[in-house]
Amino acid sequence: MAPNSPWQHHRSASVADDIDFEIKGQELQFVEIELDPGESAVAEAGAMVWKDASVEMTTVFGDGSGGQGGGFMGKLLGAGKRLVTGESLFTTVFTHQGQGKARVAFAAPIPGAILPLRLADYGGQLICQKDAFLAAARGVSIGIAFQRKMMTGLFGGEGFIMQKLDGDGWVFVQMGGTVVERQLAPGEVLHVDTGCVAAFTSTVDFDVVAAGGVKSMIFGGEGVFFARLTGPGHVWIQSLPFSRLAGRMLAAARPYGGQSRGEGSVLGPLGNLFDGD
Repeated sequence: MAPNSPWQHHRSASVADDIDFEIKGQELQFVEIELDPGESAVAEAGAMVWKDASVEMTTVFGDGSGGQGGGFMGKLLGAGKRLVTGESLFTTVFTHQGQGKARVAFAAPIPGAILPLRLADYGGQLICQKDAFLAAARGVSIGIAFQRKMMTGLFGGEGFIMQKLDGDGWVFVQMGGTVVERQLAPGEVLHVDTGCVAAFTSTVDFDVVAAGGVKSMIFGGEGVFFARLTGPGHVWIQSLPFSRLAGRMLAAARPYGGQSRGEGSVLGPLGNLFDGD
């Protein structure tokens, strides 16, 4: 096996299982996770592509991290957090019960990228769009992050609630289109289309600002607000949010056909006249 093989990395004692993995594919990716005996991976319900026979599958309430407490109410609370973010009440835990190595694979439901991130490298916490989580090593907790600012919650693209991933292990998040990572210095500000903010570390301040003058807001086709991200911290930007892809598909399926390039136009169909549709 080559020294730089993605199946290899230095293991260390941690709360989460220290799994090995490989991302495969280009635009329609899936992740293969390699498990040692007793190791587990947690994934969204319905994300599995295939698994070795020695990998047993168990459906659980919540995220399967074991951090919500052992009682029924603790598990119900963990499941309720997932329900608030628009996910299923259940996740699926895949545990290797045999000998040697075993693998299980999970696929993203949209064209784009699966990004592997070790939470320990980013302060142990990541804030993501609501449908970003795909899979993780057992021990990672999946919770909710509330937007405390009214304007950010209303116009920030993801609403008042986003996903919060806590722990020190590997997580696999799905993002649409091409993904770019930006590391912001303290006080550095980045303006991003509200739907293109895929994830950021907890040290980044997330707010919204007006996109410009009245003419830009109405006819610019870029929406009324931008997301304003202020460092320090890491930011991940996706080029094709699923909402934008779905909007284009709906526009193409309209009885009168055509496109809808002005996703953010407050004029609706009238805006299409000015956009050239």
